[in-house]
Amino acid sequence: FSASSANSPADKGKNKGGRGSKKQVFDAYMTSEEVSHGLKRGELIQGQLRINPKKYNEAFVPSPDDTRDIFLDGIVARNRALNGDIVVVQVLPRDMCITTKVCKVQLIPVNISLDVVYIVEKKHSRAATGFLKHLPDKPFALFSPVDHRVPRINVPLADCPEDFSSRPGDYNNILFICRITDWAADSNFAEGRLAKSLGQAGEIEPETEGILIEYEVDFSEFSDEVLDCLPKNLPWTIPPEEMRKRRDLRNECIFTIDPATARDLDDALSCKQLPDGNFEVGVHIADVSYFVEEGNSLDVIASQRATSVYLVQKVIPMLPRLLCEELCSLNPLVDRLTFSVIWTLTPEGKILNEWFGRSIIRSCVKLSYDHAQSMIEAPEKMFSAEELPPVDPMHPIDEVHQAVLNLHAIAKNLRAQRFLGGALRLDQLKLSFTLDKETMMPQGCYIYQYRDSNKLVEEFMLLANIATANHIYRKFPELALLRRHPPPKAKMMDELQELCDQLGIKIDLSSAGLLHKSLNTAFGDDEYTSARKEVLTHMCSRPMQMALYFCTGVVKEEQNFKHYALNVPLYTHFTSPIRRYADIIVHRLLASSLKCGPRISLSTEEVEKQASHCNDKKALSKRVQELSSELFFGVFVKESGPLDSEAMVMGVLDQSFDVLVLRYGVQKRIYCKVSSNNVGKKSELTLLWTAEAPEDPPVEQVISVFTLVEVQLKSDDAPLKYSAVLKRPEDSAS
Repeated sequence: FSASSANSPADKGKNKGGRGSKKQVFDAYMTSEEVSHGLKRGELIQGQLRINPKKYNEAFVPSPDDTRDIFLDGIVARNRALNGDIVVVQVLPRDMCITTKVCKVQLIPVNISLDVVYIVEKKHSRAATGFLKHLPDKPFALFSPVDHRVPRINVPLADCPEDFSSRPGDYNNILFICRITDWAADSNFAEGRLAKSLGQAGEIEPETEGILIEYEVDFSEFSDEVLDCLPKNLPWTIPPEEMRKRRDLRNECIFTIDPATARDLDDALSCKQLPDGNFEVGVHIADVSYFVEEGNSLDVIASQRATSVYLVQKVIPMLPRLLCEELCSLNPLVDRLTFSVIWTLTPEGKILNEWFGRSIIRSCVKLSYDHAQSMIEAPEKMFSAEELPPVDPMHPIDEVHQAVLNLHAIAKNLRAQRFLGGALRLDQLKLSFTLDKETMMPQGCYIYQYRDSNKLVEEFMLLANIATANHIYRKFPELALLRRHPPPKAKMMDELQELCDQLGIKIDLSSAGLLHKSLNTAFGDDEYTSARKEVLTHMCSRPMQMALYFCTGVVKEEQNFKHYALNVPLYTHFTSPIRRYADIIVHRLLASSLKCGPRISLSTEEVEKQASHCNDKKALSKRVQELSSELFFGVFVKESGPLDSEAMVMGVLDQSFDVLVLRYGVQKRIYCKVSSNNVGKKSELTLLWTAEAPEDPPVEQVISVFTLVEVQLKSDDAPLKYSAVLKRPEDSAS
């Protein structure tokens, strides 16, 4: 990106166009020298731009101390930057900054207008899905993105389908992908090129492809050059010289617990009781770094993709399927290479001894979470072979059952101690779908149940990640790739505390542990207790920040390494190398520190650069997963709706309010004509419903946080859009 130099510094801020007499819409950008000077003097702020998806005139950049957000009002103020871009913002009008030295960033009054003066990095893909509109007598067509945060784009007619000008109506419902190529300072419209036609709007595959392209998820087939890096002579077997270097655990009772549909099995568990009553517990992770050699084409593509992306109907893998579903996946009854951490634990979960190393395992059974759950719920039962997947005859079913029960008992203790020690978990409702095997259309949906079997696996993965973080940081204080979780934004927490005080909710937001404790203290004891907790959990998750990968050599203060939610000083990701590139780097650091792998050739800067890239890709993949779920729910509402559900109010605005639809865990905004609102500072709306009998007075309905309402979800005219309609309160309830 180079700053536009159409205007010399003397013209800055004036609306003199660089192109004849055309009026400037946007200011020219500052030069990079002016920017670095202004940042040093504290007159400019750098940060990531967030544009409100519901009100695209509003945008925000975090303040330098990250305690609050700085508001940018209107499209002109954003100066052609798009959502996610790293921008530099001017705090005061430019001429004032030249004459006064008081515009230090800390003193920003609310009413100061802020403008983007430079784009440091265009993080937004500059690709958008949308629709084409024919403009008579123009050499271009108008592209309207579905995402209103992206400007409308002029595209050359030559890019459009051949019969577009003669039959524009045929394309009203066709979804296209367009890429912005330029956005001149004297135009409200960007220039762009049409990349491709996706197909009918509202259909799952075209919509999915649009999401993937817009969020820069690489779903192309792996190139021959990449596939050349994979083992050639199949079926592959472990070379004898590799066998000799590793701890052989193939005779141990080791098994996997995963979702029933999982094909990339990253982790396996083992647990055997020792004569003294303690336990030998192992976490065994697929040894992906054995197959992915640092610096080869496979490594390069994996590092670019950085994560597998899980859509409702499919996975876009980080690694070729031969690795993620076969050679690396810890499938049952085959020898697999692993990286293990093995502890001696007391029944309470206290670590007495710890061993890291490369190993070989042979999983004796692939359990689903449902299988493990049924074992936990029936500790005395003798399971028959028909009730479970095939089990290695070397290990009787009963041995596996006992290991699951022992792991569950230890996990319960580990978990209890974590929360006593001050950890926090914000469980948000997660929607899952049942799909038709032929059409892959949603047949039904349900809220995913997070149960003891999930918690069992989670506890040992956390234990392994924490152990690994401590080990690699000790060995590589300047190079370790760790994961930190900054504390929530202070200003938003203060506002939340104020709201809770007004609503009479006793909640302590002063630390992660106290917040967890308050959330798990019942809110009343009726059938809606859990709904109130869900709403409050949603409210508490808004001030939370994202957890981030970082290199320890770059973040100087050790207290900034901390993971807020887990409440641990050091944390990393080690347990999912098939689907996360960060874990592969961690495996390489670990292998190097144990002298069972090559020496690390990475510099602090390279680790930090990769960490930052993993953060970007992780955020994009999270958004893509949410959009995939929204897409399928939109189709479900269209195919199976209208759907009725109870909903609970989460927040109240001037002319609308947000609800959590309890049956489906989705959030929706309901717009209404209001008779009165916000009495004092307490957020509430009063709705008036005309009475059914003309002589009766209207029925009042008061809406405030935690109000229970009945809603109906129904499809809109626009493809896949649906709205929540408030149902009339029963007169008896008023």
